[in-house]
Amino acid sequence: MTTFLYDLSTTGAISFSDFINDPDNSFTRRLSEITQLRSRLRGFLKESKRTDGEKDYLTIIKIIDDYLPHLQGVMNCVNDHELELKFEPVFSWRTTLSANFLNNSPRMALQSLNAEHASSLLTYAFAHSNLARAIVASLGPYEHDRAISQAEREAKEEQLKHATNHLSRASGIFTYLSETVLSELQQSASVSKFKLPPDLLPEVNTALSRMTLADAQTLAIRKLLSKSFYDGNIAPGPPLPKSHPAPGLIAKLHLECVSLYSTARTLAKTPSASSKSSEDVSPELRHYLADETSLNSALAKKWLGIDAGENGGQKRGGEAVGFLIWAKKELQDIKDGGKGAALAKGEKEKRDRNLRKEKVAIELETIDSWLKHYQKVNDTIHFQPVPSQAELQSRIPTGVSAVFSIPYVPQKPAFGPGSDARSQKEQATLDQGDSMSGSSTYAGAGEYY
Repeated sequence: MTTFLYDLSTTGAISFSDFINDPDNSFTRRLSEITQLRSRLRGFLKESKRTDGEKDYLTIIKIIDDYLPHLQGVMNCVNDHELELKFEPVFSWRTTLSANFLNNSPRMALQSLNAEHASSLLTYAFAHSNLARAIVASLGPYEHDRAISQAEREAKEEQLKHATNHLSRASGIFTYLSETVLSELQQSASVSKFKLPPDLLPEVNTALSRMTLADAQTLAIRKLLSKSFYDGNIAPGPPLPKSHPAPGLIAKLHLECVSLYSTARTLAKTPSASSKSSEDVSPELRHYLADETSLNSALAKKWLGIDAGENGGQKRGGEAVGFLIWAKKELQDIKDGGKGAALAKGEKEKRDRNLRKEKVAIELETIDSWLKHYQKVNDTIHFQPVPSQAELQSRIPTGVSAVFSIPYVPQKPAFGPGSDARSQKEQATLDQGDSMSGSSTYAGAGEYY
């Protein structure tokens, strides 16, 4: 499967010197630099929007990496009154997670430097997630390629690891937005007069953090299964190859994905009942969360069934059959529900649902193979009753995490309070003062004859 694809926002032009007063003319060059950096970001986002083919998400990440320390420098200088606002600035950004009848991104006028900071970080997280998706797309179904060499497979796995890392970083940025930046934004007086879009609500960003972490976990599962899938290409189906990781572990990893996706889906619905939001989250995002919850739930039951069949002995023969029947039913429901893919609004949603449909078809074939095997064994050797769905539900374990969010640590400001240059200057002043003080401590200092 693939991960969620975000539409990157675009933004309007603005000059920092238009709304910032520099009383001592100490930051003239810095204001020019940050205006140029933002102009570059704006231009590249517009260019990316117009590009139909492969997009350069890595360059967007690097541009924002350069822009954020300068923006933090301006914010710190304003907070410490080294720079003054002539008026409250208005930054124009298109929201990309808002439900819209015309299926386009409405433009929002967002007041305050805090809003600009939040919008930039949001785009930063989107770019990290989209870069991960692009990396995964470039790999293809390599683990099912019988002709691939070990070196090639290991190189692909390293790329998969990089993609997982980008998703973990995106999750950390969404968490930082939710817990720090957006809480401050909601408390500021400049936003109290209008409603924020879903993109800039803490609960939605918490949802995105959970979703992105679940996406990362699905990649970790794929990497974990890569070697065994390759070994099983010659004779797919039972028994499991020796290189296969414990099926019970794979089940628990999928169960953790279910927990993350379902929690994210609940949080994403929150804005519809919130007075702080002007719109609902787009159906595309909610559909993705629902589909991934269902898919991972079915896959968890598949691996619970295989675990019972491979490692449970005679006593769990019926349990193996029961979990696989349940998994097959859930996958069939997903397949039947996917027939409405043509009703999906966007091309990317249609494409993703078609990809999911292909994966479901493959999984159904695999489950049929395992189910026939375990039914035959149970009917001829074990003779165990098949537990009810309620009994099976009570035997489902708790999920396990294989990946974690990488906490976002803001870079130091490029200038002003908190910057390296300012810290070095302050330290030099302290050292000079200590030197002056030390020079007056000799015997007889201050005594003149």
